[in-house]
Amino acid sequence: MARFFDPPQAKPLLPKDKIDGVYRSMRFRVFLGAFLGYAAYYLVRKNLSLASADMIAEGLIDKQGVGIAASAVSIAYAFSKFIMGTLSDRSDARKFLSVGLVIASLVMMSVGFLPYSAANPAINVAMLFGVMFLVGVLSGMGWPPCGRLMAYWFSNNERSFKMSLWNTSHTIGSGSLGIIALLGVTLFANLGISQTWRADFIVPSCFALVLALFCWWALRDTPESCGLPSVADWRNDHSGVKTKEKVGEKVPFKTLLFDYVLKNKWVWMIALANAFVYMVRYGVGDWSPTFLQETGIMDKDECKMAFSIHNYVGALGTIACGWISSRFFKGKCAPPTVIFMTLVLVGTLIYWQIPLLADLTGIAAKTWAYVALIIIGFCIYGPVALVTIQALNLVPKSAVGTAAGFVGLSGYLIGDSLLSKIIVGGIADHSWSMANMTMVIGAALGVVLCLLTLKSEK
Repeated sequence: MARFFDPPQAKPLLPKDKIDGVYRSMRFRVFLGAFLGYAAYYLVRKNLSLASADMIAEGLIDKQGVGIAASAVSIAYAFSKFIMGTLSDRSDARKFLSVGLVIASLVMMSVGFLPYSAANPAINVAMLFGVMFLVGVLSGMGWPPCGRLMAYWFSNNERSFKMSLWNTSHTIGSGSLGIIALLGVTLFANLGISQTWRADFIVPSCFALVLALFCWWALRDTPESCGLPSVADWRNDHSGVKTKEKVGEKVPFKTLLFDYVLKNKWVWMIALANAFVYMVRYGVGDWSPTFLQETGIMDKDECKMAFSIHNYVGALGTIACGWISSRFFKGKCAPPTVIFMTLVLVGTLIYWQIPLLADLTGIAAKTWAYVALIIIGFCIYGPVALVTIQALNLVPKSAVGTAAGFVGLSGYLIGDSLLSKIIVGGIADHSWSMANMTMVIGAALGVVLCLLTLKSEK
């Protein structure tokens, strides 16, 4: 089975008169496959966030239980992204991404068919934790192969903008999850199914399976495996960190992990900054449907729509952040990251004080909620993209999956699972105001740590 995932060897070069046309066509195809493939992974990761309010209302689980179960995805994903990163650097990106997506979709779909009992909430939590942990493991097969694809198919001086465009895939995926789930719930209601929240798991998983088939058709591991020259030679762009390895060669794990990543102090600093970026990203994004519904600011359908809008504007913000990086900072990532995280801090202050602002201004709390979610959504995903690109630009192409996995380990284990899921979930059981205040603190720390990474690009 291990041999199945081995990267393909380089093929003889195509005739010169065909290279440009094939290269442009394949780059578009690979980009589209990576975009839709990674978006599909987000159709089968955050489903519990949409179903949790109804499950709580039925007495199947409480907020602390939701936090614990949801943290399973983050904990598993944190380690999986790191481990899968090292494996993907030694694997065919096409097979790695597609196979992982198929299995993850089937596992998430199964959550919608599990038996739950209001008499045994603890058993429900344990059952959800186990399944969500497996989803988290499989989700780790999404980002690393995409990072590999972007490194091999796009050269260094175009990568920050192209990866910013690609990175909107997860906001498109998350936003589409809300829309698809809403359609699924409506379908289940029309079919007379009482527990319509089960559609939040089942219907998006079906869409993800279809996209997995498309990825199998669209993706190819490297230009050289298609009979094309390296992208550096094709674009005459030999800037950036060089790699000594040949296409198809498996780099020793020790070299990838220790020599290229763990001995790089700036990768460590970027990983720490990423923890607080992710704390805000998931602390607001994952808990907002439950917060808005429980406080009566929105009903459950409006919460799903707000969840989608929050993610969709993130796509625009990611593109804007990447464009600013390329246009004004010559591809440097840290300066626009600091600017956007400062705006995130403003958004979290509004999010924290929604009731007070509604009382002071006479403007509906729902309106302030949209304002806060749009500001945070627009501004948080640019830093999510550029912080990782910073790390990738500090290592050779052969180690991009390992570097991304290490930075992701910090983001998901510390920022997501520990801070945004367990701590925020526990605080929310007592006070939503205090829980939302932690987002303000997290955003402020994110600004400070992103400022400290400025020197890494000098």
